[in-house]
Amino acid sequence: MRAIIVGAGKLGYKLAEALLIGDTHVTMVDIDAKVLERINDHLDVLTVKANGVQLEALKELNIHTCDLIIAVTSSDETNMIICSIAKKLGCKCTVARIRNPEYAQQLEFFKSEMKIDYVVNPELATANEIMRCLLKRYALYTDEFAKGKVSMFDFNVNNLPDYIGKKVADLGHMEDLLIVAISRQGDIIIPYGGTILEESDIIYVVGKKDSINQLATMCKGNIERKYVKRVMILGGGKIGYYLTKKLSQLGLYVKIIERDKERCKYLSESLDNALVIHGDGADINLLEEEDMSSMDAFIGVTGYDEENLLMSLMAKQSGVEKVIAKVSRSNYVHIIEKLGIDVALNPINITAGEIMKFIRGGRVVSVSLLLEGQAEVTEIIAKENMRITGTPIVELGLPKGVIIGAVVRQGRVIIPRGNTVIQPNDRIVIFCLLSEIPALESFFNPERGGAFSELWSRNKGIRKSTSR
Repeated sequence: MRAIIVGAGKLGYKLAEALLIGDTHVTMVDIDAKVLERINDHLDVLTVKANGVQLEALKELNIHTCDLIIAVTSSDETNMIICSIAKKLGCKCTVARIRNPEYAQQLEFFKSEMKIDYVVNPELATANEIMRCLLKRYALYTDEFAKGKVSMFDFNVNNLPDYIGKKVADLGHMEDLLIVAISRQGDIIIPYGGTILEESDIIYVVGKKDSINQLATMCKGNIERKYVKRVMILGGGKIGYYLTKKLSQLGLYVKIIERDKERCKYLSESLDNALVIHGDGADINLLEEEDMSSMDAFIGVTGYDEENLLMSLMAKQSGVEKVIAKVSRSNYVHIIEKLGIDVALNPINITAGEIMKFIRGGRVVSVSLLLEGQAEVTEIIAKENMRITGTPIVELGLPKGVIIGAVVRQGRVIIPRGNTVIQPNDRIVIFCLLSEIPALESFFNPERGGAFSELWSRNKGIRKSTSR
């Protein structure tokens, strides 16, 4: 497959990194030579210094032979124009990043008239993910798959001292549960029966809620919490705007703090049933005056990671039960667990997951990236002609970096064992190191040589149904 990414920022870099795992030839286009030089030092891609909106530049890139173009420049309008021109010149599929909230009601029109196959909004996607975390009744990190039937939680092994030094196969109280990944000193490990748990390991456990609750009782007591009713949001940017709008519509009390006076005016005019405070969110006296300790949740979504982390930590120490911070720098992810912050979300990983889900095609239901994108959680609908169906899992010869975490069959959750046989139409939740994705691909598309190729064989109707 041949793909062109226009815009070599953080998202462009992450997408190039993900696409290179598959059999994809990636070209990155940007007007900044220094940015392209840095990318050349780290990624095996072709870099071109050019303005992607110029017709001649796209022609010189032989856009008519391109399977995919992803426009992720800093300008929404530029991204839309690039995709429109590319489609008219013969590019098979186009993806545009459009972030402006004022365009939110016009996206379907843009997609139809400008022939854009998929539109992604990082801030909206991040706000949706924060909403998902906020409205859950759990204290620990969680994720859900198979329409909520399968849950994933993470536990610090230090809170399960009996597990330290033991092999995964020898652990007790793991009925209907499966350890699908281990975070160890910033690295992700896909375990097998002989893997030994070490001090400070973070284990990702998949299973049914009741079974996980039993494990949580051993760990920190019951993990259920009260519903969130009062929320303080630090930062009135796009994420803060989307999040406040969604929470207010659900009837929650929202207080948003923003230091820019003009932005405060815009927020107060645009948002109903929310209290907008003009002030410096890094001022602890202001937060105390605004009664931060009485809030059920605190969300740090300013443009500064350090401020989000510091004030989220202050909120936690003030007794706020749920604390979520937006973190853009991947090297900060490793310290989150030590700080005691409940969840740290990276908009780049969230957006890349959204785009990769679309690229993978109709059979891929969801894609989540773990710890800087080192590993991927993919939810797939099994088909009859796949190598993975009809054979016991133990006989499949899956790579060591791949583990099947759960199977959902006719609404029933199955935590798979070696003798489990996957059947057509089963929903499968797979945990995989990024380095093993090419090997995993052969189990799902043996005839077509990779999941990415499915994108081009889908008809127009299916492509519309997977886009938003």
